[in-house]
Amino acid sequence: MSASTSHLMRVRALYKGILKLHRGLPLQMKALGDHYVKEEFRAHKEAESAEVAVFMQEWTKYYVTLAKQLSQRKQRQEVGQNLSPQMLDNFSEEQLGQLHELFKETTLTEPSSQDESKPKS
Repeated sequence: MSASTSHLMRVRALYKGILKLHRGLPLQMKALGDHYVKEEFRAHKEAESAEVAVFMQEWTKYYVTLAKQLSQRKQRQEVGQNLSPQMLDNFSEEQLGQLHELFKETTLTEPSSQDESKPKS
């Protein structure tokens, strides 16, 4: 088996594993997470080998962290982790922009039922 075939198999296994883990998330988080993962993996198809190594390492960490968090059966399940200032310092402007957009998406509040029931004038 060639090195590129082996690499492709590892990438696909990680991708499928992440999507499978997302099944354990609340519906809205799953949809957002699935979309983000698909976009990121698609965007890195033609990346340089050094960037691919970091990409795979970070997504593997995500997989392991999420698997641990989802395996802890709690009434109120919490997922995710805070990013360290050192990690944020290594982000590009584009990555910081993506992170901000992701933050906005995940912190949107739905209109309350009272607002929806008010008559429109």
